[in-house]
Amino acid sequence: MARPELTNTVVVRPLPEQSDPAAGQHAFAYTITIRNTGDIAAQLIARHWIITDAEGRTEEVRGLAVVGHQPLLQPGERFEYTSWTRIPTPHGSMRGTFFCMTEDARPFDAPVPEFALAAAATLH
Repeated sequence: MARPELTNTVVVRPLPEQSDPAAGQHAFAYTITIRNTGDIAAQLIARHWIITDAEGRTEEVRGLAVVGHQPLLQPGERFEYTSWTRIPTPHGSMRGTFFCMTEDARPFDAPVPEFALAAAATLH
């Protein structure tokens, strides 16, 4: 049977122009590259993010598509997008799941492992 699998990589960068540390607003852009490493076409339908700040407060974000797209990826293809988030502390983390569907209508989840939201100056 054909095997669906999407893998991803994430690159994070601070957005100082969207941040206001005095007001407790720290913005970060994240670029995610999603690759179809399975052997069947798969479509990304929705996302679920869990965003955690440095004090352990969490926010969940769910929605259809990513930046307005529901890409259909053939085996070996990739899709890259950039989005952003804002948290009240100088660092935190994100993790999540992409809800996907194979071309023969079998649903599956593609996890996004936890990644850090941090400005380089705040890391030691």
